[in-house]
Amino acid sequence: MYRSPLDHCAPTITPEVDQEALREKYLAERDRRLRTDGQKQYVESGDEFAEFYEADPHTPLTPRTPIDLEIEVVILGGGFSGLIAADRLQKKGISDFKILELGGDFGGVWYWNRYPGIQIDSDAYCYLPLLEETGFIPKEKFSHGDECYEHAQRIGRHLGVYDKTLFHTMVQSLEWDEEIGRWRIVTNRGDDIRTRFIIMCQGPYNRPKLPGIPGITDFKGHTFHTARWDFDYTGGDLHGGLDKIGDKRIAVIGTGSSGVQAIPHLARGAKHLTVFQRTPSYVFERSNYPTDPEWVASLKPGWREERQRNFHNATFAFYSPGEPDNICDAWTEVARNLAAHLNSTNGWGALADPVKFMELHEAEDYRVAERIRQRVDQVVEDPKTAELLKPYFRILCKRPVFNDDYLPTFNLPNVTLVDVSDSKGVERITERGVVANGIEHEVDCIVFASGFEITGALDRQLDIRPLAGRDGRSLYDHWGKGFRTLHGIMAHGFPNYFATGFIQGGVTASTTKMFEQQADHIAYILGEAIARGAKVVEPTAEAEEGWVWTIRDNKIDNTRFVTECTPGYYNSEGESNARWFLGEPYGPGFYAFEELLQEWRDAGDLAGLVLSD
Repeated sequence: MYRSPLDHCAPTITPEVDQEALREKYLAERDRRLRTDGQKQYVESGDEFAEFYEADPHTPLTPRTPIDLEIEVVILGGGFSGLIAADRLQKKGISDFKILELGGDFGGVWYWNRYPGIQIDSDAYCYLPLLEETGFIPKEKFSHGDECYEHAQRIGRHLGVYDKTLFHTMVQSLEWDEEIGRWRIVTNRGDDIRTRFIIMCQGPYNRPKLPGIPGITDFKGHTFHTARWDFDYTGGDLHGGLDKIGDKRIAVIGTGSSGVQAIPHLARGAKHLTVFQRTPSYVFERSNYPTDPEWVASLKPGWREERQRNFHNATFAFYSPGEPDNICDAWTEVARNLAAHLNSTNGWGALADPVKFMELHEAEDYRVAERIRQRVDQVVEDPKTAELLKPYFRILCKRPVFNDDYLPTFNLPNVTLVDVSDSKGVERITERGVVANGIEHEVDCIVFASGFEITGALDRQLDIRPLAGRDGRSLYDHWGKGFRTLHGIMAHGFPNYFATGFIQGGVTASTTKMFEQQADHIAYILGEAIARGAKVVEPTAEAEEGWVWTIRDNKIDNTRFVTECTPGYYNSEGESNARWFLGEPYGPGFYAFEELLQEWRDAGDLAGLVLSD
């Protein structure tokens, strides 16, 4: 059954709640899970755990001789961010570049993550980049992982950048060489690459992390991370059919997005599945549907930009009366319901008062959350299990999850849910299994659904040592007391260095739209530098300091929200100095930031930058 992505949708019916009582419940549940070790509860995927992130189970490594290369631009990362950067460089007429990618093909997170059940959790028509340029339309609202991976390959072919890319190549060191005015890159393949400009495009989900559970290396059975799924062991593929584990006892540690998506397939295939849960996720209805061909036929140039803007407005509720919600899913439910409330009460004037607006938004958040908890009771047959699966925190404290099969899985006789909130996680791992609440659960295989290095220490996220600018200054030291950038993409003391990501820039509902905004700005600066004959471009210390204060002066204070959230990667696992994972976003909003960047570009004087030869 088709449903047009332009269909206007109605607000959901939500129950009335005792907000103050729920807030106390939320705080109590947060405190049960707070740990003194914060982000240190995860271990680095170093040499001891290299198989969890370096080994490629998908593409055989092709031997090659080390290269000695001098080039204008190197893009680090071949996921969507890196491909978007390559597209923008080519549109500026810059063709002398290389892409360095750890995986065996393009795709980034979609190359590595092929676990059963993998799908995107946001609107595919907004998320997948370069749709109009490639002429591709997603088959469904929520694309499966293979479609995302195939689209990355499609973009690579469309841009003609396969022969510009070094796959299975990890950067080990990145240092500015003042004498030659270039960045020196050393890789795991023995390469010596000297590039004038560097663009960092590793993306937010590039490095798997593991829980620091005592005894994690003692287990004698089989283990793997969801980001490196072992189909040789389980059978099947990313659509399921795990036909090799019918005699296996499987444990899953982690119930975030990847865990929620994989668990139903493991339950169907395994002799027994034990799920270890510290914190339940909000599991919304996915209600996926195929793309309506009549809607596709109606599309006009610029449709994707229009839809992305609607996604932003419908998620953050900054829209004006009468604007429809064309996305109509969990990301927009709270705002959609709030808009209906404002319509019915003629209360749109509340948007002018940020405090009043946040109060209204928070109240609707509580009501939608209670709707989801009541849905758990409707689906899960055992009341005790249902109660354990109910999340008690503000909806965006953790990434919302979409799945129609997860909750029914806990009605199966071969599935056991083990709550580890009282011990704030699994106690230890032994040679034979997993210990929780003093009980050893013997298993044949442990699957770690423990996520990625997103808000961990910067050196753990980037894993490049050294990463040094002028006079050997480390980027990790430069940002040791807080981010310091110009426009979120450049840093003083790091010439010809550009980065995409979640630092001191605009934030919108679609991650790839953020990458597009950043790539546009980077390509403009590079193009201007080259056109003006400059070999080096760098922000001044004053410009960097000015941007830091611009960020601070326009900051939206969400301290209460962040500190009251249940521990997770969004709030640095509840550390006392917890920061929101978005990295100090520009307070006035994504499109206000876009206008600021455009005005800066239109001025033409590259204010705050020093160009030299």
